[in-house]
Amino acid sequence: MGNSAANTAVNVGLPEQPAAMFDAAQTAGKHTQIIAIYGKGGIGKSFTLANLSYMMAQQGKKVLLIGCDPKSDTTTLLFGGKACPTIIETSAKKKAAGDAVTIGDVCFKRDGVFAMELGGPEVGRGCGGRGIIHGFELLESLGFHEWDFDYVLLDFLGDVVCGGFGLPIARDMCQKVIVVGSNDLQSLYVANNVCSAVEYFRGLGGNVGVAGIVINKDDGTGEAQAWAEQAGVPVLAAIPANEDIRRKSAAYQIVGMPGGEWAPLFEALGTNVAEAPPMRPKPLSADALLNLFSSDEVGRDVVLEPATVEDMCGKSSLDKPSLEVIYDDV
Repeated sequence: MGNSAANTAVNVGLPEQPAAMFDAAQTAGKHTQIIAIYGKGGIGKSFTLANLSYMMAQQGKKVLLIGCDPKSDTTTLLFGGKACPTIIETSAKKKAAGDAVTIGDVCFKRDGVFAMELGGPEVGRGCGGRGIIHGFELLESLGFHEWDFDYVLLDFLGDVVCGGFGLPIARDMCQKVIVVGSNDLQSLYVANNVCSAVEYFRGLGGNVGVAGIVINKDDGTGEAQAWAEQAGVPVLAAIPANEDIRRKSAAYQIVGMPGGEWAPLFEALGTNVAEAPPMRPKPLSADALLNLFSSDEVGRDVVLEPATVEDMCGKSSLDKPSLEVIYDDV
């Protein structure tokens, strides 16, 4: 899809009230925008964020990118395949050695982008969500309240049923949320779930809103665009399903370089992300979500046939003689 797709937006009006920053952001500076980006695993949110943060830095913005996905792949892409030490891993090693963690241990720079990874527990040894909570506690101890950035971008796994991954929404840790999705049911299910979480916590007095969706790997079939229109969520950019993008991303190359082929797309995305207000979304019901897709793709024509006891046990097991004594009526 061409550059005009990057500027596509659905006019859904202004939010009822400006979303409030969480306490740390208020002390960090009134101008700081903290934005949480959510998406289904593998949908390309790390690719989107690495390129977005790089382009925003080239546009003169002071940007901090924080990877909050246990895979720790956001900064790896930003740093050309080089993995940086995670906050959780570094904290454990420093604590064992009796040393304190410093900024230089966990925060690194590339061409104006500041980046760090929270990380997660080792396989089978802990909860990723609790790792997120611990990571943010450490960030606050490092002075997050005093940091001065134009934008803080948080990369979160879309499983918001987990309290840790839902933290930015539940505790007003950001002003707005952006979802990354594609023209497939599972990624839109996750995007819809994130919108449901936003609405749930708005009902409890929260202030976080949804700023829009980035459609990644857009093949032009239109399901993500249709979901955005029904959910009242602006489309901030549509990144095409393109072989050049796929190959460069797989090789840990930034495609959003100024002057490059895809620069206009990411320049427009950077502007849209900065300017999009936090909205109250209208999450779709399960049936409405399925109706975005043709019935041959999602099995909508399947009829639910109730099971019987005979199905579960087998008829032979039900034909056992009874030992009950029955007396004739006198």
